Amino acid sequence: MAVLGTRATPAQGPPAPPGEERRRPVRRERWTPYLLLAPTALLIAVFLVYPIGTVVQYSLYKYNVTKPWANGFVGLDNYARMLEDPMFWDSLAFTAKWVVVEVGLQLVFGLALALIINETFVGRAVSRALVFSPWAVSGVLTTTIWLLIYNPTTGFGRYLADLGIGEYGTSPLIDSTSAFWAAVLAELWRGVPFFAILILADLQSVSGDLYEAAEVDGAGRLRRFWSVTLPHLKNAIILSTLLRAVWEFNNVDLLYTLTGGGPGNATMTLPLYVARTAVDAKEFGYGSALTMAAFAILAVFSVTYLWLVRAGREDKA
Repeated sequence: MAVLGTRATPAQGPPAPPGEERRRPVRRERWTPYLLLAPTALLIAVFLVYPIGTVVQYSLYKYNVTKPWANGFVGLDNYARMLEDPMFWDSLAFTAKWVVVEVGLQLVFGLALALIINETFVGRAVSRALVFSPWAVSGVLTTTIWLLIYNPTTGFGRYLADLGIGEYGTSPLIDSTSAFWAAVLAELWRGVPFFAILILADLQSVSGDLYEAAEVDGAGRLRRFWSVTLPHLKNAIILSTLLRAVWEFNNVDLLYTLTGGGPGNATMTLPLYVARTAVDAKEFGYGSALTMAAFAILAVFSVTYLWLVRAGREDKA
């Protein structure tokens, strides 16, 4: 007989198995990183994976907007055509030359500039601003400046001719050899500040105690550079050379507007050849195949470069 004034205790289910309450938060924590990365992964898929997939698809087709009746699936014919195209190999060889010369010279001059403007002197702030200013100029505007400089009527060639050096009405852009070095000089003006900025930022973090200790040990200026400064700058140099090599490989704006790949295709890089093929000739299928070749070359170069750097570090360790 139930006692009045007492409450019936609700029936409870069986207790949860041991560890079940702990596994639920663990499961949530396991999926949390993936949920946080999902928006970024979606953006990468939309803006990177999809365009690459589209280029791969176009590379398997003959696609020319001016000849729609001839368009269609051709399989690997575009790649076979590429391997037999002498312009592809010539542009690839010039691209390698362009990258080696540009990156090498930009590194040397950028390192020298960074060391200079890292010193304390009157007007250092103004000097840094002047050194960094070319990096803020667009490629097309840079080309316009150097086209005026190389102009046979108003450029420096006229003043050299006034001094008896060279002839009137000549320009370095009309000869294949001089056009290459004229383009190299224009790109150096724009590219050197990139190395100077990165190297100077790393120089700011070098402890002065290291230089003082090296000086106490009798190390001269050159010895301090090789033993203290350069090892500290290794990571910055590795990163800057890799980035700049990729950017110089893909350089189109300056060469397109300065030389157009001429004279006589003497300054034709592979990306510029892609632009001429796809944009000018409207051969998007063959242009896509050339693009995939450039993409594969850059991917192999980047992976090999980083692997060699890592292998060198492991050997020293």
